[in-house]
Amino acid sequence: MNISHQKAKNTQKTYLLMFLFLIVVIGIGWVFSYVFENQNILYFAIGFSLLINIFSYWFSDKIVLKMSGAKLISRNDNRDLFDSVERLVRQSGLIMPKLYIINDPSPNAFATGRNAKNSAVAVTTGLLNLLDKRELDGVIAHELSHISNKDILIATVVVVLVGFVSLLSDFFIRMSIFGGLKRNDNNQAGGIITIVGIVLAIIAPFIVILIQLAISRKREFLADASAVSLTHNSSGLASALEKISQNHLPIKKASRATAHLYISDPYKQKQKIKTGFLVKMFMTHPPIEERVRVLRGGTI
Repeated sequence: MNISHQKAKNTQKTYLLMFLFLIVVIGIGWVFSYVFENQNILYFAIGFSLLINIFSYWFSDKIVLKMSGAKLISRNDNRDLFDSVERLVRQSGLIMPKLYIINDPSPNAFATGRNAKNSAVAVTTGLLNLLDKRELDGVIAHELSHISNKDILIATVVVVLVGFVSLLSDFFIRMSIFGGLKRNDNNQAGGIITIVGIVLAIIAPFIVILIQLAISRKREFLADASAVSLTHNSSGLASALEKISQNHLPIKKASRATAHLYISDPYKQKQKIKTGFLVKMFMTHPPIEERVRVLRGGTI
């Protein structure tokens, strides 16, 4: 696995995703400006898509942390965690990220932010209580690797874009039901609104899945490999993943929009059924047993 090549691809994917969102929203705006013979709708769509892209770039990490119930901490709140992160940051050459704790018994963690200078690492109280020092180092190294590998931006931005896909779907459904934009002299426009609303309502969940798949499950394998290079110890992360997989408590504030950020699928109760090839293709995380096998000397 070429880590440098994958870093470049992660950056490209981020901007490609934002560009596609821009094109899709402008395309929808063009259709409705044509249907209602109102160019202002197109201008609104252009402004809206640009605004959301800018907003997602600058503020998506804050939204993610708020959604997850993460609380910013200082060294006095947890010296062991700070010591572990500071030591690994020095070894990696990164900048010290902000540290957050999520009050949740389910063991998990994630990294977020638009770049290394504006990054954050969040861990649950369940993770801190479950892992020993060596295992915690492995998890922290994994999250720092997400920062170093430049995949936290796309993983964070997608949360906002996925959210707006759902909002657009809801918006069109309401338009189709209440006919708020229906022209009095054109019943066909109302019919188009209804059809678009129904279609978007049906495909919205699949759009969410496809956007999350665009992030690629390989980012987890890449972060695992980078963590091993950083700690010079594969057994710590492997052991941590095994312990995390044995705990079946789901994250209380987990959502479909943020699930891909965590080191392990936050919907723990569904892990056991994820064995088929087709099901694996639609997972936000590779199965932990596969990751552990790779860490113990296997291949992807």
